[in-house]
Amino acid sequence: MRDATRQTVVWEALRAVLADRVAATGRRSLDIVDAGGGTGGFAVPLAKLGHAVTVVDPSPDSLAALERRAAETGVGVKGLQGEAADLGELLRPDSADLVLCHSVLEYVEDPAGALGAVRGILRAGGAVSVLAANPVATAIHRSLAGHFDEARQVLSDAAGRWGDRDPAPRRFGRDALAALVTKAGFTVGDVHGVRIFADLVPGMLAEGDPDGLIALERAAAAHPVLRDIATQLHVIAYR
Repeated sequence: MRDATRQTVVWEALRAVLADRVAATGRRSLDIVDAGGGTGGFAVPLAKLGHAVTVVDPSPDSLAALERRAAETGVGVKGLQGEAADLGELLRPDSADLVLCHSVLEYVEDPAGALGAVRGILRAGGAVSVLAANPVATAIHRSLAGHFDEARQVLSDAAGRWGDRDPAPRRFGRDALAALVTKAGFTVGDVHGVRIFADLVPGMLAEGDPDGLIALERAAAAHPVLRDIATQLHVIAYR
């Protein structure tokens, strides 16, 4: 239930994008690519909705788990091994209606190049869903854990990292993420905050009123202050 609460805002934004694209194209089944989609947490539910979904991921173990998950759900999802930067080599140009790029830009060697590859496979009018870690939230979380020096380091570090042991190579504030997406040739649409309260509220309280927490996340997602302290920032952008 906690995971569902954390993902509600993202799923609602994706459903709105899908509905708009279905209306624009007249096709009920859209072509979706999940770059770095791993074991299919988004891909399998999207395939269950009737869309043609391809996952591109560098991990063969994740792709094997994706295949098992899809089979257990009774849907077909195509898995291809590769990095986000390889999309242009693995897939045809102008072949996707929607590309998911979730928790990818923090880790790839060249975030701008990855977004350029995403744009290359998108059809005109297609959308990209970008989900990326926010350094402001990381500073808050490190401080709540008592790591005040690390929290201060996040705020002063250009990449938004708290130290050499930080597993994330980089994080993006809202302005930096929007600028990166825009420079790659996209038109930025909605920007939402994801996991604003869900990662701060104690588990017992979250489980006691999950519907209330979801309603709070919805209300806060586009709030001009609260959005910018979210654990992740969610950008919908268009080609």
